[in-house]
Amino acid sequence: MPRPRAFDERQVLKRAREQFWATGYVGTRMDDIARATGLGKGSLYGAFGDKSKLFHRVFGDWCTAVVEVAEGRLAGGPDAEALARLSGYVRLMAEYTASDTERRGCLLAKGAAEMAEHDPTVAGRSAETMTALLALLRTEISAAQRHGDIDGGADPERLAALLLTVVRGIEAVGKAGLDPQTLRDIADTALAVLPEGPNRRATGRGPAHET
Repeated sequence: MPRPRAFDERQVLKRAREQFWATGYVGTRMDDIARATGLGKGSLYGAFGDKSKLFHRVFGDWCTAVVEVAEGRLAGGPDAEALARLSGYVRLMAEYTASDTERRGCLLAKGAAEMAEHDPTVAGRSAETMTALLALLRTEISAAQRHGDIDGGADPERLAALLLTVVRGIEAVGKAGLDPQTLRDIADTALAVLPEGPNRRATGRGPAHET
C-alpha cells in the first residue's frame, strides 16, 4: 500500500512555480526546485516526474487560474451589465500589471515566449487559454450589442480579439517599464474606441463610467 505524501502538494507547486517564474525553464535546475521546496530530488521525481513534467503541471495550473480570473469578471449576467463587466475586466488586468513592481510579468506569457516554439504541450495549453479568454470576451461583447451599448453591426469576434490583444499587450509593455498611469490610460482608450450602440449614444454614458 503506498505511503501518504509527507508534504503539502499545493505549497510545493507554488514554490516550484515561483522558481520557474524567477529564472525561466532553461535557467531552472531540479537542484533549484529542490532547494526552493525543501524536498529531495528523488521525492520531486517520484511525485511530479522530471523537470518538463513539473513545469507542465505548474504552467497548466497557471493557465487555469488565468481563465478563472476572467470568468470571475466575465461570467455572464444581464445584458445591461455586459459593458460594465468588460470594462471591469480590462481595467483589472491593467491594475494587475501596474501593481507588478518587480516586472515579472505573467507566467503564461513568459512560459509561452520561452517554450511554445519547441514544446507542443506549452504551445497547446497557451492556445487553449487564449481561445477561452477570447470566447469570454466575445460573449460579453455580444451581450453589450444586444443591449445597445456596442454597435450591433460590429464583428464581436474582431472586437474580442482587439481587447484580448490590449489586455495581453498591457502586460508586455508594463514589464518593459511603462508607468502605471499609462497602463490605465491604455485600458481606458481601448474601451473608449469600442463602437457605440444606440443606448450609449442616447445616454451619453461610455465605458469611462462603467466599473
